[in-house]
Amino acid sequence: MLERLNETMEHIERRLDRSVDVAALARVAATSEYHLRRMFSALAGMPLSEYIRRRRLTVAGAEVLAGRGTLLEIAVRYGYGSGEAFARAFRAMHGVGPGEARRTGTALVSQPRLTFRLTVEGSTSMRYRVVDRPAFTVVGPRARVPLVHLGPNRAIIDFVRGIGRQALEELEELSDQEPRGIVAVCDDLDPGRAEGTELDYYHGVITSAPAPEGSAVLPVPAGTWAVFTASGPVPDAIQHLWRDVFTEWFPSNPYRSRPGPEILRTRMSADHTEADAELWLPVEREDR
Repeated sequence: MLERLNETMEHIERRLDRSVDVAALARVAATSEYHLRRMFSALAGMPLSEYIRRRRLTVAGAEVLAGRGTLLEIAVRYGYGSGEAFARAFRAMHGVGPGEARRTGTALVSQPRLTFRLTVEGSTSMRYRVVDRPAFTVVGPRARVPLVHLGPNRAIIDFVRGIGRQALEELEELSDQEPRGIVAVCDDLDPGRAEGTELDYYHGVITSAPAPEGSAVLPVPAGTWAVFTASGPVPDAIQHLWRDVFTEWFPSNPYRSRPGPEILRTRMSADHTEADAELWLPVEREDR
């Protein structure tokens, strides 16, 4: 998988002055467009589209400083419809406009080319199982919240605190399918998983019972799920589990992610500083 990702990076480099079709990149990587975006975001720490944008502006910046052509010619070459649009994007990345950069020869920001390498640590092993599930339904309160990669998500914390203990107890009684109990469900995530993009967050249960009045309902079709478990400090253990799944498990196993909600069940310690977590991710088998 890493070799294919590096071939994908080379394909991007050859097309920085042309359009980059993510579907074509997925074919080079021999995977789905959805999984490529998810995998890249986890490995690189930024969305694929952001990396392509930053690489283009890096190369364009070098041409600006070298005086190769007019600023408008450079703008058009790297996909900007006008000099103004190019100048805004250039300033957002480099902190200075292209005209000023050319006049003063100021230092610019550089986005290095990415190369993926395998680092073998071997200090931990991941606990997982793969299960096939029939269609099911998530029922519970829903909120639109921002994605937070590290640290507490205040929007989710405030939303859950506002639900009320009695409502949660009544909701938990409806749980009749695995994973049982109250679960956190994230759906409609941005494929690139950029920090601050929004998602639908459900604080509910998986049930065959009718939804209580006022609850949101999320139908989930039948499919295959990879189930991962971890224990440790909150929220670090949970956030690191998600990271490790995409940086270690997927590259080493014949599966790829597919569209669908992510489901997390947690059991907190008495002092609420640690948790046992079970993460359900929708997957499909990938021929290698």
